[in-house]
Amino acid sequence: MDSRETLDQELQLIHKWEKEQKDLFIWDKIGRLPFAMLDKVMPKALKDKIGNSLNEVGQYVQHGGKFLVQKKKVAKLLQEEAQRTGHSMLGHTDRLEREAEEESTTKIHSVENLPLEVLDRVADNIAESRTKFAAAQGAATGIGGIVTIAADIPMVMGLSLKVLQEMALCYGYDPDEPQERIFIVKCLQFTSADIVGKKAIIDELADYENPDKQVEVMSQMQGWREVFESYRESFGWKKLFQLIPIAGMIFGSVSNKNTIRDVAETGKMLYKKRLILQRLK
Repeated sequence: MDSRETLDQELQLIHKWEKEQKDLFIWDKIGRLPFAMLDKVMPKALKDKIGNSLNEVGQYVQHGGKFLVQKKKVAKLLQEEAQRTGHSMLGHTDRLEREAEEESTTKIHSVENLPLEVLDRVADNIAESRTKFAAAQGAATGIGGIVTIAADIPMVMGLSLKVLQEMALCYGYDPDEPQERIFIVKCLQFTSADIVGKKAIIDELADYENPDKQVEVMSQMQGWREVFESYRESFGWKKLFQLIPIAGMIFGSVSNKNTIRDVAETGKMLYKKRLILQRLK
């Protein structure tokens, strides 16, 4: 188990990262333009596609579903990294093997015996793999402009959800749980929120483990679209520029790569913060 000093140091690094999120690049500032202006210039087909993708996210928030990753795969990655570094996962190899073989999505592996460095390495490896895939996907779907972007939008949304679920599993949280599904949506919103929005989300998630807070979380499942207002705005602008044929290949690759990189980083930091605070208690 990590020492208290190590946990405190890691928590300070996360707090530093949170402060750095206040710096917005010009790319992100463009994405903060009024949504009314966005409605005027964005093609109806693109708006409809984003709307349909958000409906799929709504299904995930309400019920879980096709975006859910296989927990046994993440458990296997954690087990392999733990063995490579000489650590023991759960301390009961036979139990881990049984859980890894189970198809049921109702069980979650335990990371209580693993130090943060092991969890971080697995999270970083997953993030790197998903980022490379997103870059290749963006290049492929950016060639044909409006024709191929129709396939790109749901793929990026689905990949964003999957990588956040994998970050949750890396730090021992179950994305099947309703409160974790809302937490994942908050992570998505955080990646595209402005300075005020980021601060509000951090403050809101600061006491996420509070039982009284869980009541509010459940009520948010009925109004999840409000959570996505800023995400839709920024996401729409990025996809709008990808409509240019051929040139959209380069733009699409960079856009998708940055999107998944930011989503993975946000998921890692916010889930890691929750785990550290739990261990400090």
